[in-house]
Amino acid sequence: MAIKTVLRMGDPILLQQALPVTQFDTPELHALIQDMQDTMAYMNGAGIAAPQIGVSLQVVIFGVGSNPRYPDAEQVPYTVLINPVLAPIQDEMEDGWEGCLSVPNMRGIVPRHTRLHYTGFDQFGNPIDRLVSGFHARVVQHECDHLNGILYPMRIKNLKDFGFTDVLFPNQDIQDD
Repeated sequence: MAIKTVLRMGDPILLQQALPVTQFDTPELHALIQDMQDTMAYMNGAGIAAPQIGVSLQVVIFGVGSNPRYPDAEQVPYTVLINPVLAPIQDEMEDGWEGCLSVPNMRGIVPRHTRLHYTGFDQFGNPIDRLVSGFHARVVQHECDHLNGILYPMRIKNLKDFGFTDVLFPNQDIQDD
């Protein structure tokens, strides 16, 4: 379909609560998902949420195979997740570096739940029900935050752990977000 412009931090759409999807397997929903796929692939993203391309619906996609932005990350299966519900399995949290297509060229240390149960639907209305951990859990939490108007810098506990990628990692070839 098309590579869309990714909204950047400061755009009011990114701060809104996204609306639930009420109809599945429609041409409009498939077109939205294709636009999200095209945009995520073009930008080497690990995931993207519909609000990031200006559509305030509860739709996220994510997946990590071989990705230059996350060279050491474990693989995460490609997933279309609609109307997600997240529930931490335990209280254990882990700090980790995150970046975001809507906060380009920056990274920050964000605490996330290490184990997660999530449910939702795919684009055809089929249920999704998964127990995940590690990087997979982090990616899901990050993307679903976008549906609640939360960007990762809002979760950073110490702003000393937030900065420009090229300054934080001067000797590493980390791709821009």
